[in-house]
Amino acid sequence: MAETMKIQQTLDCKGLLCPLPIIKLSKAIKGIQVGEIVEMLATDPGSVPDVKAFQAQTGHEILASEQQSGVYRFLVKRTK
Repeated sequence: MAETMKIQQTLDCKGLLCPLPIIKLSKAIKGIQVGEIVEMLATDPGSVPDVKAFQAQTGHEILASEQQSGVYRFLVKRTK
């Protein structure tokens, strides 16, 4: 990522199973302004398709989706 993004909130969802990471992400997105970013860290592999489904249902933008050492990291931008 060429430009530095300002993360408004980081959610540590490591150790939580579906649907808890998405519930926490949904609440966090509702608590920030349009254009702001939430970072979510999770260890549940199911969070990958869950975040994609969340994006499809809500229209919020996934800026990053990566995995390292068993931790999935997502950057989600509120779009509306």
